[in-house]
Amino acid sequence: MLNDFVRQVTRRHFFSRTAMGLGGAALAHLLAADSARASAAPSGVMTQFHHPPKAKRVIYLFMSGGPSQIDLFDYKPLLNERHGEELPDSVRQGQRLTGMSGNQATLPLAGSAFKFQQHGRSGAWISELLPHTAGVADELCFIKSMHTQAINHDPAITFFQTGSQIAGRPSIGAWLSYGLGSANENLPVFCVLVTKDKGGQPLYERLWGSGFLPATHQGVQFRSGKDAVLYLANPDGITAAGRRKMLDRLQELHQLQYEQTLDPAITARIEQYEMAFRMQSSMPEVTNFADEPEHILEMYGPDVRTPSTFAANCLLARRLVERNVRFVQLFHKDWDHHGGLPGGIRQECKQTDQACGALIRDLKQRGMLDDTLVVWGGEFGRTSYSQGKLTATNYGRDHHPRCFTMWLAGGGIRPGFSYGRTDPYSYNIERDPVHIHDLHATLLHLLGIDHQQLTYKHQGRRYRLTDVHGLVVKELCA
Repeated sequence: MLNDFVRQVTRRHFFSRTAMGLGGAALAHLLAADSARASAAPSGVMTQFHHPPKAKRVIYLFMSGGPSQIDLFDYKPLLNERHGEELPDSVRQGQRLTGMSGNQATLPLAGSAFKFQQHGRSGAWISELLPHTAGVADELCFIKSMHTQAINHDPAITFFQTGSQIAGRPSIGAWLSYGLGSANENLPVFCVLVTKDKGGQPLYERLWGSGFLPATHQGVQFRSGKDAVLYLANPDGITAAGRRKMLDRLQELHQLQYEQTLDPAITARIEQYEMAFRMQSSMPEVTNFADEPEHILEMYGPDVRTPSTFAANCLLARRLVERNVRFVQLFHKDWDHHGGLPGGIRQECKQTDQACGALIRDLKQRGMLDDTLVVWGGEFGRTSYSQGKLTATNYGRDHHPRCFTMWLAGGGIRPGFSYGRTDPYSYNIERDPVHIHDLHATLLHLLGIDHQQLTYKHQGRRYRLTDVHGLVVKELCA
């Protein structure tokens, strides 16, 4: 009896030998996708949702560098009372430190330099640094008890994006593309927007890569400047009709090669060429803010008029999900404040706070927040003790994976709610810990996916985003 792989290859071979060849297969794919969208069913490898989804799309605001939960969301008045005192051994419990502060003679506690107030009916404690985020507090669900094993940036960011600290696995957006497929044939399933001109830890394309999944599932990065997507525009002297003829002839050559090798990478390449051709008409429209009312631009703030700022990326993200792009990932760097934290975090909040609040309001007024899941957070938190010299007005904080805060909104999330609790020092979790695998399992659950069932066989093993871990945190769901 033939195994699944042989049956799949034979089927591919059969289609490659038909008169229409890959062109017919491509047409069949587009028609099937249109039919799937019409019936609200997935068009990826999943033929149906594992359970009814609450979210149709995701906007993930990734704050690269590790924002300080103590200075933004996790209000700890005890730290201010004991400012300058030594971190108690009973709190540290012998836990490892990074090499950047592990050799310090003392670990003095550092209270936050910023005032906190409660906001909304939910009474969420939010720093004065985030007035616009505070204005939508009742739409947010805070997770105060996130934790990770990773203590350095690269493995920590890789863990959040791929479910593994080791590079090479598919990113979360690639998994969604593979499982759910496209809901818009003229735009990528997975788009990546990186704030321009930012320092801090480097970001690598593998963070939005497809890993061992087919290359068609990798994220497409947008950039500032004349061409939002590199190599998309036709060179001088090449017309749209000429490009179409070239792609048709190229497809015929690829078909000949495919008949000889049955290599799925060939079909992936053809799909990417065809997507690029369709994006030539869709991209100028989606990236042009000329049709946005003035009051919307003002809501996102003055930076929205400058391409690839965080504000402009937030508005672009809304425009993309409005056109049924499934997953939009925003990266904003420079939250890594080992020293000079009060000045550094003030700057990052100034660049991001207004746009975050505007994005939530904008989605809600359009009736899109209910089925659009928004995620905000970094790769780990910061220490309650000061790294380096502590003064009355200045301090730094080292990496802290033991506890940190994220927030979610929309897409079936419980609004105006805070889950989990840390100790009075924001050093350890006291109640309801949430691991990265738990977060991923919950995000997939809200999208109608059972994280244990969305798998891909690679080198003899079936992989999934949550590896062999992860529990859905049902308390986070509305």
